[in-house]
Amino acid sequence: MARKKKKKRFQAVTAVKELARERVGAPPAGQIVIEKKKKPEKHKPTLGKLLGSE
Repeated sequence: MARKKKKKRFQAVTAVKELARERVGAPPAGQIVIEKKKKPEKHKPTLGKLLGSE
């Protein structure tokens, strides 16, 4: 026998968000920010790191 669906409890936050989406519209999707300036490394890599990376 299939189980009955559990009723969700009322939450004011979700109700307010639903109303806001109806009236104002959905918020814009998030965008990925690309770093324009990448800082150079402060120290030169050591010989151990150079040999270990290969």
